[in-house]
Amino acid sequence: MTILFVLIGNMVVSAQPVVAEGAEPEIVTEGYQFTEGPLWHPDGYLLFSDIPANTIYRWIPGEGAEVFVKPSDNSNGLALDVSGNIVMVQHAGKLSRLTYNGNTMETVVDSYNGMRLNSPNDLAVHSNGTIFFTDPPFGVSEEEKELDFNGVYMLKPDGTLTVFYKEFSHPNGVVLSPDEQKLYVNNSSSGEIVVFDINNSGKPVNPRSFASVGERNNEGAADGMKVDADGRVYSTGPGGVYVFDSEGNQIQKIETESRITNLAWGEAGNSTLFMTAPSAVYRLEMAVSGR
Repeated sequence: MTILFVLIGNMVVSAQPVVAEGAEPEIVTEGYQFTEGPLWHPDGYLLFSDIPANTIYRWIPGEGAEVFVKPSDNSNGLALDVSGNIVMVQHAGKLSRLTYNGNTMETVVDSYNGMRLNSPNDLAVHSNGTIFFTDPPFGVSEEEKELDFNGVYMLKPDGTLTVFYKEFSHPNGVVLSPDEQKLYVNNSSSGEIVVFDINNSGKPVNPRSFASVGERNNEGAADGMKVDADGRVYSTGPGGVYVFDSEGNQIQKIETESRITNLAWGEAGNSTLFMTAPSAVYRLEMAVSGR
């Protein structure tokens, strides 16, 4: 774990540690092809996708992991909607909803202006029911690709789908601030994180640069993002997880041996950070609580 220092005026001050003292990432389950999209369920278990295995797994503390949904249409990001249903974005080119127990899957949206979505990757759900999601080209071939851009979308509760950002080559992680007044989106290729304001109609506006984790390499890339209860932003990146304050200053880096693909808060007090990696899922005890 690396603790960085922040320059405030002419003073250099240490950042408050976000990782619990002495804590190190530990593997809770392993042996997968490429895990992604972790979600802590309020019933006390962790869901996560294994994209190439076309499977969603459920990890229960003290019991281990089991198949939850198969096939998952190559699901990636997972979230809960305002009704408590599981929603997922899938490399098969769609966003779907599961019933509470995972027995039934229904497609919510799979096209924009009559053209197939590329490869929906990650999502964030607003308390008003709007779903924001990214649509990079990772899981779609050139022959199948119908859209000439890789967008970031908002899906309103009435089913209206709008693309509000097309400037990223590989839009990936997306997360709302704790007060839902801001939306953060990152770009896997460049590592840039952009922040939007959410206007009175619920649309992201005024995009501007927030921070960067650097260009992707074999140690990782800008991918999954989360925020904590105090508004700090956590993004995967080369070599681990980068932590930024609400102004975009990098205050810490959680270094990991494995490439980290996505993040989720969970367990008691929402103070465990789960981290997916290609072959394993880790957990890390934190000194702060997640949102």
